[in-house]
Amino acid sequence: MKSCVLAYSGGLDTSVILGWLQDQGYEVHCVYVDLGQPCEDRDAIMEKARTCGAKSSRLVDVREELCRDFAFPVLAWQAKYEQIYLLGTSIARPLISKVCLEVAREVGATAYAHGATGKGNDQCRFQLAAEALDPGIEMIAPWRIKSFRDAFPGRTELIEYCDVKRIPVKASTAKPYSSDENVLHISYEAGKLEELDVNGVELVEFGMGVSPQEAPDKAEEVTITFESGVPKTLNGKAVNALEMVEQLNDIAGRNGVGRIDMVENRFVGMKSRGVYESPGMTVLYDALMYIEQLTMDRDLMHLRDRMAPEVAEMVYYGFWYTPKMDALMSFIETAQRPVTGEVTLQLYKGNIMVSSRTSPNSLYDEEIATMEGGGSYNQDDAEGFLRIQGLPSRVQGRVSPRKF
Repeated sequence: MKSCVLAYSGGLDTSVILGWLQDQGYEVHCVYVDLGQPCEDRDAIMEKARTCGAKSSRLVDVREELCRDFAFPVLAWQAKYEQIYLLGTSIARPLISKVCLEVAREVGATAYAHGATGKGNDQCRFQLAAEALDPGIEMIAPWRIKSFRDAFPGRTELIEYCDVKRIPVKASTAKPYSSDENVLHISYEAGKLEELDVNGVELVEFGMGVSPQEAPDKAEEVTITFESGVPKTLNGKAVNALEMVEQLNDIAGRNGVGRIDMVENRFVGMKSRGVYESPGMTVLYDALMYIEQLTMDRDLMHLRDRMAPEVAEMVYYGFWYTPKMDALMSFIETAQRPVTGEVTLQLYKGNIMVSSRTSPNSLYDEEIATMEGGGSYNQDDAEGFLRIQGLPSRVQGRVSPRKF
């Protein structure tokens, strides 16, 4: 019998896909990759997979790995897709593929299946990661298979299939949008959110924090230290990557930090509207920026900033396991070596304000920067500096005078 690993959530879609794969003659191994998504009973989800005919089912907890090895390197790049999106879903997908392929190798499966649609970004991220890690793997994306779509044109047919197969699923009325959650963020899209005249922030029932209007009337301080660009302590206590993100989610969430509403360009070519909340990571992006301002060389910082959109695009599209990304990650590891220090921020009704920042590697010299008299900067030096900088402009001005 052919053997397949299924990225399994226990929801309606993957429950149907589990049964459908068996109908196609596959022995199915279900893998629930724990990224911090909420669910009522993980053990029950695993048991449900086995009850529904899965050859095996397992849960793999990668929450710490997601934060440490995926989110934090992207943080070091200050990478945001189209200037705003912190890539919370995008970062997780190559990790899901990695875990599923590790299980496939262990159980001897030759195929890897997922429930992503043929219109979205996730199919790209799953498949590009899988093909980089195991070029010989057979990819099964049922929503890209016409016979599957013909059999299940809508939610009603999915539920009917589960009734016939006696697959237990919750068939409650769906929300007017879909959501995807991990420890880094929650994304909301589709349904009513496809209507741009609908206020997404008012429609969505946010799960990680309150609105800025509902946040406390007093600012809350938070202190974070970094070592070579990696967050290490929170309010004086050493924490691992997962604890850092989870605790900042709580702190920033209760202060209304980290919500966005955007229309983005998907890799497959269409524009789509998404609402996101990412409270903890939003704070970390700002906190790291303030330490970088002290410690990172100007030209190095500007080079990083020019390349950061490229990194964000690669993550968003799904090109995580590539030589180009490997080289870029080596670059940022070197660039972040001096980025060590402590920053205290104030969080107030969705805003993040810096209170103080210090670093043993600070390049800020008050004797040079002072606007007061004296200091170690000789303003006479600026005359020769500007004469040299202005030389090309003076020559060009004589050859081709500008009208003004």
